[in-house]
Amino acid sequence: MSAWITRHLQTLIGALGRLSEQKLATLLTTLVIGIALALPACLHLLIANAQTATGNWNRAVDLSVYMKIPTSIDEVRRIAERLRQRRDVNDVEVLTADEALKEFRRDSGFGSAVDALTGNPLPHSLIVHPKSEYATAAHLEELAGDIRALPSVDLVQLDTAWVNRLQAILEAVRRAVFLTAAFLAVGVMAIVGNTIRLDIQNRRAEIEVTKLVGGSDAFVRRPFLYSGFWYGVGGAVIAWLLTTIVVGVLREPVSRIAGLYGSGFTVSGLGLQPTLILLGSGVFLGWLGSYIAASRHLREIEPS
Repeated sequence: MSAWITRHLQTLIGALGRLSEQKLATLLTTLVIGIALALPACLHLLIANAQTATGNWNRAVDLSVYMKIPTSIDEVRRIAERLRQRRDVNDVEVLTADEALKEFRRDSGFGSAVDALTGNPLPHSLIVHPKSEYATAAHLEELAGDIRALPSVDLVQLDTAWVNRLQAILEAVRRAVFLTAAFLAVGVMAIVGNTIRLDIQNRRAEIEVTKLVGGSDAFVRRPFLYSGFWYGVGGAVIAWLLTTIVVGVLREPVSRIAGLYGSGFTVSGLGLQPTLILLGSGVFLGWLGSYIAASRHLREIEPS
């Protein structure tokens, strides 16, 4: 086992040394692989940051319940407590008519007009927060229907259309990312496979001699597999660097735009898990592309 590990380490380091002898060709190949891997990584970040920018989905699907004007605040609180007992409700906030009028005066910009009113035209209201596992269109419509059936309820406002549209857009983008990643994965394998094919042709005489003295296809193939490994590692590192540069370039202007809308949103980069997935994908694609190319072309080379 020790000898086997030592031999593989020697081949691994030897493959890296051989690639370093052709610096320009190796750099160009890994750069192309890195660009191919960076595109789906950037699209993944687009989806992740879009989901973060939209905020808490639970708040997006809150129900606003407006009570009838004669309803007393005690009755409103009893209804709120009744709704809190439901298994699909996380919490219920009570907003009195006076509190609603203060918010309207503060946020609407019609303070002088509000002061001219002789009474408060706003009703008491409730803000119902559904539990996340019930925050689907069907469950929310059912919950809204049950609340509308209460005798003291005048209006239940539920506006999830924009949320559904955004979720549909993000789902379409996810599928586009998946298809793009699949196409680019094939492209990476083709790039590595073509590079390995050229390397095999350049070392044809060496391969024939190795086979002549008894070297198996697996033994001859091993250096090319490790070359594919290094191509994958280099491409993944370049993809990570490109993605980090994109995030760094966009972070300040996006934060400035978010600040204009009163949001503290900032663009986030690749975390640990996506980075490991990116590295693993690069290694796997590089190894697989080299394995397919080496297995195919080495069978065609036999010592004469």
